[in-house]
Amino acid sequence: MNIALLTAGGIGSRMKQEVPKQFLHVKNKPIIIYTLEAFENNPNIDAIIVAVLDKWEDVLWAYARQYGITKLKWVVIGGSTGQESIGKCLEKLAEANIPLDSVITIHDGNRPLITADIIADSLATFKAYGSAVAAIPCVEAIFKSSDGKESNFSIPREELFRTQTPHTYTLKKLLWAHEEAHKRHITDTAATCVLMNLLGETIYLSLGSERNLKITTQEDLDIFIALLEQAQK
Repeated sequence: MNIALLTAGGIGSRMKQEVPKQFLHVKNKPIIIYTLEAFENNPNIDAIIVAVLDKWEDVLWAYARQYGITKLKWVVIGGSTGQESIGKCLEKLAEANIPLDSVITIHDGNRPLITADIIADSLATFKAYGSAVAAIPCVEAIFKSSDGKESNFSIPREELFRTQTPHTYTLKKLLWAHEEAHKRHITDTAATCVLMNLLGETIYLSLGSERNLKITTQEDLDIFIALLEQAQK
């Protein structure tokens, strides 16, 4: 069983909007629905679980019905961090007796331009290595700075990759990772791949894309709108 796990519990403080960023409407459709549609329309995905902010679960269910998202099976209230939100989704799946060998593809709800190719390569990389993390090579010159003002240390960009989502693992592996995080007092990791790295796991890179952007600022939203308009021409 292949399950998409979407995190949509952020408040979007950097967007300076009263509505959470994932529920902002772009061309008469909430951003989260664009993301849900990518998995709804993918034949390799069997079901979807989403973590949302408290009091927004009914809104998400209503939108799912409106836009024909039939694969949405569970909506849970997220935690105070992304790691906690993912953990709550995993607990829900375990409570639902989902087989431990099920494949869980974790994705940011506010990355609405994920493509079928990215999902397919994530699943293919997982099949080959047991896990997958979407990433893109770094093309800029990179410098390290402790104060954000000066630097005398550069890092070869050929060795650097920027990770995105999706991250794909088995349910069993993810439950293990979150249990270990609890035991070791590891909290608020930036992403599942960071948690896995802290636990000594090797990270296997899958296809990413500059278009697979995460909408966190007004500038990101502007780029998303421009890309949508370009696709509609």
